[in-house]
Amino acid sequence: MLNEGNSLDWDKQGGLLPVVVQDASTLHVLMVGYMDRQALAATLETRCVTFHSRSRQRLWVKGEQSGNKLDLVSLEADCDNDTLLAMVNPRGPTCHLGTRSCFKQAPGNFLAELEQVVARRQDERPEASYTTRLFDAGTRAIAQKVGEEAVETALAAVAQDEAALCNESADLLYHLLVLLRARGLGLDDVVDVLRQRHQIR
Repeated sequence: MLNEGNSLDWDKQGGLLPVVVQDASTLHVLMVGYMDRQALAATLETRCVTFHSRSRQRLWVKGEQSGNKLDLVSLEADCDNDTLLAMVNPRGPTCHLGTRSCFKQAPGNFLAELEQVVARRQDERPEASYTTRLFDAGTRAIAQKVGEEAVETALAAVAQDEAALCNESADLLYHLLVLLRARGLGLDDVVDVLRQRHQIR
């Protein structure tokens, strides 16, 4: 995590550094802005991403009018110390057009997006939602459903075509996300285990 601006190359672009903003959960690239020293200091102090507005020539907190602010997770300089990467948790759409990203085709992690939907279903419990019914049924019932989907996935792998295997795998992954959420866990917890195993080997 960047903690000071002394080692950054502020002179290359007239005292400004471009900042690539990325969603820490879905990995979508959300926008690009600029920071000067004051904006960097404000961002690090408030943990809310603040830019230097080139058109208004002042500090600009993203979402200061809309409320769609960017909560800072981490800030990192590139290898040349002249560009920053801000990992954030957005509080709503980032683009002024009301879309998640300023880039229409910004790649991201769909499983992480789905996990966020599952989390909202757990919190809000909309009546017509299948996910709500799963949470209402409890962890044991969700675990049983995961077992059923795992068996169906295995059977599809040996006895059905690729489309069937993909469909059953999708069912399995979805129900596994719900089960993890029911136990207060998420994909990041599983990925951490895989990462540790990879480092060991």
